[in-house]
Amino acid sequence: MKKIILFTLGIVFSTVVFAQTLVKSPVMSFEEKSFDFGDVKQGQKVTHTFKYKNTGTDTLKISNVVSSCGCTVPKDYEKVVAPGATATITVQFDSTGKMGVVNKTLTILSNAVLPNNEPAEYLQIRVNVIP
Repeated sequence: MKKIILFTLGIVFSTVVFAQTLVKSPVMSFEEKSFDFGDVKQGQKVTHTFKYKNTGTDTLKISNVVSSCGCTVPKDYEKVVAPGATATITVQFDSTGKMGVVNKTLTILSNAVLPNNEPAEYLQIRVNVIP
């Protein structure tokens, strides 16, 4: 009886694993998820471009890129990225009115499959604003 139950569980487990590999899904694979601008003079605007690839098997659709503050603005990004294609997200930081170390987050909302069932992908920037 135990052999039958173990055999049945093995078949069910194998079927679930196989089915998951057949599901089409987009995956965002970034070259880097954080960037440090270093020292920046107060009032200066700086930009950085994050590069990524859709390493999944379905079309990636970005619905929104949201910043944690008005001083950090996502400038350019493609909303639809085919499987195997590369794309970029450019962010601009305005240091006006800032001083010292500043950390900001960009939240990317998309249909990508993320590790640990995260609701979004996150990018980080850091800058040290000097007078």
